[in-house]
Amino acid sequence: MGALELLDRYTYDDYKKWEGRWELIDGIAYAMSPAPYLKHQRIAARIWKELQDNLECEECEAYIAPVDWVIDEKTVVQPDVLVSCEKVDEDTKFLQEPPKIVVEVLSLATALKDLTTKFTLYEKAEVLYYVVINPKSEELEIFMLKNGRYELVKRLQSRGEFTFSWDNCSTKIDFAKVF
Repeated sequence: MGALELLDRYTYDDYKKWEGRWELIDGIAYAMSPAPYLKHQRIAARIWKELQDNLECEECEAYIAPVDWVIDEKTVVQPDVLVSCEKVDEDTKFLQEPPKIVVEVLSLATALKDLTTKFTLYEKAEVLYYVVINPKSEELEIFMLKNGRYELVKRLQSRGEFTFSWDNCSTKIDFAKVF
């Protein structure tokens, strides 16, 4: 018996009853506390602003955590920042379609999960772009889904621009405005 088999498994119905911030990946619960450092929050907010302000597409929207993305009955995540083109209304409580862009700002508590578990999860779910930011070193990596696999398309150190494009949409980030 493997170690993961010993862990309790949960569903979205369980998740909806919990207090605080959680993620659920393959039925395993992950606490999203304590709250991240202020630098983490500042970077996430500036990334969101860059993505939203530069979005050239009426049907898409940039969101900042906490926003639930319900991938399936056993997996619910709250990326730090995402761009979704899913049609939503005021009563929408969560997203169900893969975002076009997911940004995770690493922290001591989440770095390993963001670089391994979520990397594989987002790749499998077909998120077009995955951006990983290390706030301590001010380095970032941008991965793009190509032929079902993530390929590193850009590595930057605290400055530089990147334009994301898909279908008839685009947005960009000037990383000098983020750090």
